[in-house]
Amino acid sequence: MPRFGFAVDPAWRPLLRLAGVTRDRAFVLVGEDELRVRFGPWLLRTPLSNVAGATVTGPYTTWRVIGARLSLADRGVTFGTNSRSGLCVRFHVPVPALLPGTLLTHPGATVTVSDPEGLAEALARWRNV
Repeated sequence: MPRFGFAVDPAWRPLLRLAGVTRDRAFVLVGEDELRVRFGPWLLRTPLSNVAGATVTGPYTTWRVIGARLSLADRGVTFGTNSRSGLCVRFHVPVPALLPGTLLTHPGATVTVSDPEGLAEALARWRNV
């Protein structure tokens, strides 16, 4: 099961740690049939069949990406630890992440993992099986 850690900018590490975002609690897992994103207290889970696509993105404006963020433009969620690069994952059916239940769902999630290209490849491999 491929596991991708987040690429944390050292300048933001103390603030992220206060939010519970640590190496043990910030990762993306591509399971046999599930995508799981853990970012401190936040958890996003969805079947891999719900992944519509993924695109490497960045760089970003720092104040728009660090931490757990909601895009007011499209309701997408960002779990960000650096402003350099990440992966935007799009879903067929929006998924919950920032709030429990289905009160707020997200059509996409941006994750600033250490290897966005590798995560994109892992998701593409599953979709092509």
